[in-house]
Amino acid sequence: MKTVLITGCSSGFGRDTASYFLAQGWHVIATMRTPKEDVLPKSDKLRLIKLDVTNDASIAAAIRDAGKIDVLVNNAGIGWLNAVEGTSMEIVRQIFETNTFGTIAMTKAVLPQFRAQGSGVIINVTSSVTLKPLHLLSVYTASKAAINGFTESMALELEPFNIQARIVLPGRAPTTQFGENARALMSKEGGFPDAYGELVQQVFANFEQESPEMVTQSDDVAKAIWRAATDPSCPVRLPAGADAVALSS
Repeated sequence: MKTVLITGCSSGFGRDTASYFLAQGWHVIATMRTPKEDVLPKSDKLRLIKLDVTNDASIAAAIRDAGKIDVLVNNAGIGWLNAVEGTSMEIVRQIFETNTFGTIAMTKAVLPQFRAQGSGVIINVTSSVTLKPLHLLSVYTASKAAINGFTESMALELEPFNIQARIVLPGRAPTTQFGENARALMSKEGGFPDAYGELVQQVFANFEQESPEMVTQSDDVAKAIWRAATDPSCPVRLPAGADAVALSS
């Protein structure tokens, strides 16, 4: 049976994707900054590994401890909603360190193994915000759009080695902790600049007016990642969730 390594499994997409792969009988290596035994179902096919994707030593240790894997899912990420003017360069760097550089670093770490075994799939979870310009998402979108370009170009150079690279683009998922974590970080950083108050109110009003059916569920993302991992004929880009599918059409 094959093995998948998934980053960012403490909640949301990562946690539910790990559960989905376990249900299909796969061996799952679930990584978290702080491993928690109670967030995933008990299984002899599950291993929890501590991983900080912004730390080279942590990445090296996790890859060493993981052993042979068949699929890497780069899911760990930081959310952010604010105007450029309300985003400190410290936050910009923090977002890119996790969303962009962490994804690239994890990918580089598994490529020698994948080349040696002559197979492997790399799945990078980005966002449907990269499909259409949206207010207050410039920095977050930039961090994810960079991975879209990275993945599509890398897919070409990995073809001779029978290694596939895929992108899963989730939409807005209000039922996960991703937005809650982003709001906590925004509050810690001082919130929105006063000059953008009217725009911020309009953005949140638009969220309230959206149809509850036009959002993304964790299960949508897990199924898209499963397809990316198991269907060699699937496209490089896979939208996940009703809103993401609508934006991609």
